[in-house]
Amino acid sequence: MRGVAGRFPLDQATAYALGVALGEAVRGAGARPEVVLGMDTRESGPWLAGAVAGGLARAGVGCGFAGVITTPGVAFLARTGAYAAGVMISASHNPYQDNGIKVFGPSGYKLSDEEEARIEQRILELVAEGAAPAAVELRADESLARSYCEYLAGTFAGSLSGWRVVLDCAHGAAYALGPELFRRLGAQVVLMGCSPDGRNINQECGALHVEGLRQQVLAERADLGVAFDGDADRAIFVACDGRVVDGDAVLWMAGCWLHEQGRLRGKDGPTVVATVMSNFGLELALKALGIKLMRTAVGDKYVLEEMLRCDAVLGGEQSGHVIFREYATTGDGLLTALRVLEILLHRGRALDDLVSDLTLHPQRLVNVRVGERRPLETMPRVVEAMREAERALGAEGRVLVRYSGTEPLVRVMVEGPDVALVDGLAERIAVVLKAELG
Repeated sequence: MRGVAGRFPLDQATAYALGVALGEAVRGAGARPEVVLGMDTRESGPWLAGAVAGGLARAGVGCGFAGVITTPGVAFLARTGAYAAGVMISASHNPYQDNGIKVFGPSGYKLSDEEEARIEQRILELVAEGAAPAAVELRADESLARSYCEYLAGTFAGSLSGWRVVLDCAHGAAYALGPELFRRLGAQVVLMGCSPDGRNINQECGALHVEGLRQQVLAERADLGVAFDGDADRAIFVACDGRVVDGDAVLWMAGCWLHEQGRLRGKDGPTVVATVMSNFGLELALKALGIKLMRTAVGDKYVLEEMLRCDAVLGGEQSGHVIFREYATTGDGLLTALRVLEILLHRGRALDDLVSDLTLHPQRLVNVRVGERRPLETMPRVVEAMREAERALGAEGRVLVRYSGTEPLVRVMVEGPDVALVDGLAERIAVVLKAELG
């Protein structure tokens, strides 16, 4: 569930109904079950958390409140604690006005489509009945976030002593956990985006706005910079020379590293799972090493489903969601940062040097804000613009146009052999989309 906080489905009554519906779904005979609950730093988080907890209480289900914690932190607690489910209140990379509710099962994985459908139906029934919300006042159990931080630190063998790292925590869920974790491992940490006020989450900072981080890395002469998004399930890196390093480059580095160690498995041989957005250069580079790249629709949910299907241990998205299935059930920005630093330590190479081994094809991404969502195939001008681009690229490029799953946007991606050609074709498609849907 994601939307504007205070409006359906992110209003108090619906959040309360979700708590009731989830509580009824997990409640069994005998001992009183508990659900672990966490949130990011949005000003709407506390009242939404209170509403969900109130609904759980009505259903006879207890609540362990982790306070401000990352989305993968909630998944970890649901998986490792005595909890029947986990609930994270966050709208990830969206602006502060939005919020969302994400539910994990006791395995740490997101719910199945069938489970979601049953809970959603019950939510709608409760809303229609006019169930009066009764919020619960919550107090964070600090030991919950601490146990997650201890787990992350325990996955890292070595020391970051002598490393100078810039962290941009997007004024979000990692604002306290991130600095604590990296200082614990010995790094000298320079902080950005660590002063949340409820409204500045993701505001010109974090994984979607890395220019400020890039400038800080260069000014500080840091070894690298890491930018998280609002709920810290993704990470984007900046190398010491100012180069931006995205999820594709992380998949390349980690894929090579795990392959050399004999840990990169798959049903049909060493496999990495990515989405249709990942650069064709990544596919070619992995193929040269005998590693298969499997592609899915955009979304970490689809990446994880394919990883489970083909028994892969590494998958992710260009946007920085990377899943290391040996350690976690979801993308985890903090965990990804540790794995990248682990690789750099063992390679004895700087990040800019290491990613230079990967040759990417020019790729242009354009976001077009839309006022309505009509099927793209029903608009002749859009279809023709896409076909013209495909003809211009031939077999040496790709065109992908899709609606965002979380925002009122159409995303245009054009990839090909020439920067000017790619830029021109992407802008041409964007102009047509604005005319049709703006």
